[in-house]
Amino acid sequence: MLKFYITTAIDYVNASPHLGHAYEKVITDVVARWHRAQGDETFFLTGTDEHGAKIVRAADLAGKKPEEFVADNRKQFQELLELLNISNDDFIFTSDQKRHWPGAVKLWEKLADAGDLYKAKYEGLYCVGHEAFVTEKDLVNGVCADHQQKPEVIEEENYFFRLSKYAARVKKAVESDELRVLPESRKNEVLAFLTGNVEDVSFSRPSKDITWGVPVPKDPEHTMYVWAEALTNYISALGYGSADEARFEKFWPADVHIIGKDILRFHAVYWPAMLLATGLPLPKTIFVHGMILSKGQKMSKTIGNVINPVEMISEFGADAFRYFVSREIPFGEDGDFTRERFREVYEGSLAHGLGNLASRTAAMIEKYFSGAIECPEEAERMSVPTRRELRKEVSSERVSLSGESIERYFTLGVVRFFEDAMASYKLTDAISVLQAFWTLLDGYIQDYEPYRLVKTDPEKAKIILWNVAWHIVRSAVLLEPFMPETSAALLKLFGVSRADAESPARIVISKSGPLFPSKEEKK
Repeated sequence: MLKFYITTAIDYVNASPHLGHAYEKVITDVVARWHRAQGDETFFLTGTDEHGAKIVRAADLAGKKPEEFVADNRKQFQELLELLNISNDDFIFTSDQKRHWPGAVKLWEKLADAGDLYKAKYEGLYCVGHEAFVTEKDLVNGVCADHQQKPEVIEEENYFFRLSKYAARVKKAVESDELRVLPESRKNEVLAFLTGNVEDVSFSRPSKDITWGVPVPKDPEHTMYVWAEALTNYISALGYGSADEARFEKFWPADVHIIGKDILRFHAVYWPAMLLATGLPLPKTIFVHGMILSKGQKMSKTIGNVINPVEMISEFGADAFRYFVSREIPFGEDGDFTRERFREVYEGSLAHGLGNLASRTAAMIEKYFSGAIECPEEAERMSVPTRRELRKEVSSERVSLSGESIERYFTLGVVRFFEDAMASYKLTDAISVLQAFWTLLDGYIQDYEPYRLVKTDPEKAKIILWNVAWHIVRSAVLLEPFMPETSAALLKLFGVSRADAESPARIVISKSGPLFPSKEEKK
């Protein structure tokens, strides 16, 4: 059994979770569920980042102590995981002194033992939003482009990490794909940064200014810079620095870190350098997803285009949300999310698409065959070919098996493409080929009209309905990583267990309400 260790970035809890947090959890969950389905021993980590100046300021504004503030906000992030049906195996939070701090301290001490930490006075621009020092070239008209705030000018004595010492080695690892950075555009961004003059980075702040954080070992006048200790969560959650490091030995290095592009440098430059300095293996892949925009603009309370993920999930359900962000936002690129487009996709692809296909197929089996049909002989199943080609919506390629049986088409066309897409993190392609296949099944019904054929050739009508129902079931198994509740509901509707989905003996209809109630049905 292969091991597979996957992580999200840990979410900063200075405010309530937003659409980007929900998106990252869904796409990471899709990959984790897929690997479990392949039989891999999968460990999926997420969590919250709870230290730093931004937390202290947000807590002050809320009239709370930092520990109370982060605990309240952490709960919102954990509730979002439950709402989205996220299958994480663990949840780490950086204010946890028992689980996280020992690993952060151990890594710091390893860096110190290697001679890669030193004290120096520093004057620079500090962006509180990024919790990081920035340079003039990082600014647009003197302000941070991401946070629309002028950085603070800070002069202080800090510990510095010798990033410059490891820049060439990190660059070589990225160039050779020892450390894969995906997509290619993000890899090029990392290499461009490493090609320039890479300077050492501040790894601490004076504790008189930052009291909320992990104290520097043997020097309590300094607090670890939030990114220096937060990145350690990927190994502290596995037990690094604890009395029992068995899980760490088993699962590290990570197979993939899934992160947003705004924290690329920390993960693809700082983190690998820290690991090289301490002699630990590098993660295998860093996959960088894009931002979610609304009508082409970054979401902003000022503009009024902020969308609350909890509201969308409450109205349409977790699976509809999971479907939309997986299919409509190309993995690795920026995507657009509007309420109007969400409703359009819900009604078109789900309520009137997959939902209607499943319910009308079940209704015909119920009406014409008393709700149960036996599996026809293979020759009979194969004798009714498809009459439509499936035109790929997701690439320039076409899977064209016109005239083949549905069974052969599904195996050679859909499954092969789906598995290749999942293996290469092309999640949008994978879910889109399923959607296109459901459209083909709908066309198969339109071509043969079993509701008319049952009067003249009931046996052939039965074969057609079997083919449609069985392949809804088979596609439901592939669908599970994306829409776990819908996958289970489809199997239940046709009375087939997951274990028997590949070759069921019977299909027995179980009556249920619509999978995706349309606007009219909701009324």
